[in-house]
Amino acid sequence: MSSGHSRINLADVADAAPGNGFGDRWEARVARADLDAEQTGLTHFRLRPGKRSPFMHRHQRAEEVYVVLRGTGRIKLDDEILDVRALDAVRVAPEVARAFEAGPEGLEFIAFGPHREADGETVEDRWVD
Repeated sequence: MSSGHSRINLADVADAAPGNGFGDRWEARVARADLDAEQTGLTHFRLRPGKRSPFMHRHQRAEEVYVVLRGTGRIKLDDEILDVRALDAVRVAPEVARAFEAGPEGLEFIAFGPHREADGETVEDRWVD
């Protein structure tokens, strides 16, 4: 029987970016399975200095919250671009397409929200090319 909680260190979660061909842009530590989380998704990102997310995406049902831990950069939300910095929290509705750009020192952030199987889709956008 489960104890009702779990604890991990995000540095111990495998980086999924290289295996998906994105290691030159960021680290992506997808922690849901490592946490044994059933209803919540959690990913730790480190976007390399001056790089943009490798793709824009949106969801059908899952709202996400992004919390910037370190660095500065920008987030593109559909056609709007906002500056972000450490401790900014940005809530994004499911249908809004989103992607990040790191400033000169890089951008480290956490994304979390409800886990919905096969809920996300990539969105073509020249901003991330």
